[in-house]
Amino acid sequence: MPSVTDSRSTTRGFEAGRVLVISAGHALHDTYTAFLPPLLPLLIQRFALARAEAGLLSVFLSAPSLIQPLIGHLADRLSLRYLVILSPAISAILMSLLGLAPSYAVIAMLLIVAGLSSASLHAVGPVMAGRLSGGNLGRGMGFWMLGGELGRTLGPIVIVTGVRFFGLEGSAYLMAGGVAASFLLYLRLRDVPGRPTTEAARLPWRDALGGMGRFFIPLSGIMIARAFLLTAITTYLPTFLSEKGETLFLAGGALTLVEGAGVVGALLGGSASDRWGRRLILGISLLTTPLLLLAFLGAHGWTRLPLLLVLGFAGISVTPVVMALVQENFPRNRALANGVYMAISFGIRSVVIVLVGALGDRYGLHRAFGAGALISLLGLPLLLLLPIRKGDRT
Repeated sequence: MPSVTDSRSTTRGFEAGRVLVISAGHALHDTYTAFLPPLLPLLIQRFALARAEAGLLSVFLSAPSLIQPLIGHLADRLSLRYLVILSPAISAILMSLLGLAPSYAVIAMLLIVAGLSSASLHAVGPVMAGRLSGGNLGRGMGFWMLGGELGRTLGPIVIVTGVRFFGLEGSAYLMAGGVAASFLLYLRLRDVPGRPTTEAARLPWRDALGGMGRFFIPLSGIMIARAFLLTAITTYLPTFLSEKGETLFLAGGALTLVEGAGVVGALLGGSASDRWGRRLILGISLLTTPLLLLAFLGAHGWTRLPLLLVLGFAGISVTPVVMALVQENFPRNRALANGVYMAISFGIRSVVIVLVGALGDRYGLHRAFGAGALISLLGLPLLLLLPIRKGDRT
């Protein structure tokens, strides 16, 4: 049974102002962590890096995600709100200093520390936003995802513009935005209770993890199935379209369409799941996105554009729904459960990106995309294995 404090957290109102501030902090933070891909060509040129060395830089930034369960475990027992407050400033400073780094080793060190800052924000931030969302947890996760999608969309534009006007070394000036974001977060969140319930603090982490298997095993299967489709449309889409003879501008613009539609989908999907149930919205996405991808593969010319919009909307809209499911199923250990989810998500995505690329190398991206659509359908029966909580309309 949830504690009294937990029960109250689900009945109080949606604190829109503070949830929006956290979402804005998330957007600013992810804007800076999105600096790396556009900077890679410049770093390769400056340090004469091999492609493998350049690719390893992304691993340095992402690998700390694996310790998110530990951060979440601590967040269920201690007040870690200052991790949310300080993360935008820390990541902004470190990512903005990449242009001044004198060696590959220094770049790696900056990225590892920035990755730790990012892992802290993504382990604790969604839980704080969820507690401030009251009974509208899906809506709160939608706002959280909205911030992340906006940050990943704006980051490349910001760093490319900064380098153009200030030069690579002058990109250090860009850190001011992250510092300002942390100051705003401090003003708005300094009085937010960061300590968990007493009941949560008494629950040993081994017992908490032991009770998560029944939920995370089928959820991991669903995540694996969806990853093949999402990797296709968010990682390899520009390459696919370029191989089909489209211009680089159109290929890159197609990805922007997908991500832009995903911003809207993430916001509306979470709110829809509050009203009609998490499993229903997740099931609709699992059924429709493979069909949309197959239709896209058979389309030509301008008819691909509306399909990409709907595909991005339907495919990305369920991420806040899954995050809400995770927190709802473990109300006494929300941060630990969220950390486990984020770590699993990182591991699955890392492996699937390689697998889809290998399929594309061997059979062509058209067949790899088709395989991804069919594999995604395998997540539908696993949806029936997710534990049903009281109040779930599906």
